[in-house]
Amino acid sequence: MAFAVGMDAFSISLGMGVYKIRLRRMFYIGLVVGLFHLLMPLVGILMGHLLSGTFGQITIYVGGILLVIIGMQMAFSSFRKEEDTVIIPTGWGLFLFSLLVSIDSFSAGLSLGIFGVKAAIAVICFAAVSIFLTWSGLLIGRKIQSMLGAYAELLGGVILISFGIKLLLPFPW
Repeated sequence: MAFAVGMDAFSISLGMGVYKIRLRRMFYIGLVVGLFHLLMPLVGILMGHLLSGTFGQITIYVGGILLVIIGMQMAFSSFRKEEDTVIIPTGWGLFLFSLLVSIDSFSAGLSLGIFGVKAAIAVICFAAVSIFLTWSGLLIGRKIQSMLGAYAELLGGVILISFGIKLLLPFPW
């Protein structure tokens, strides 16, 4: 799941990598994105734990539905043709970039919290994977420009949809 929600950071980083950002700046961008991917799912998990105790079994279905909706939004947005509006990854632009690519990790964290997942392990995975994917996206984007951007986001959406369906339908695996 950490890989799926980190795909936003990867796909957007691919586009940013085209602009030949310095390696030191890439390192810093990855760390800030990782921090957001640590904080957002942590808040989501904590809220999910509260909801789970209050609402019981129905929260399983809410979590599954949330994952399917987030995944569908990611998949559909990969097909949209948008103008190239680049957020400059410095100052407030870096804050906004990090917030935008980590907002779906809040919802995923909410779903995980509903199911009683261990918060520390989950947020460390989310942060580590997002740092790696951000750095990878920036470096690959530097080499091949934005060739894989839409496909990366589509893959992330499909993974989230699959997790959501698994929660909604009791498969024997």
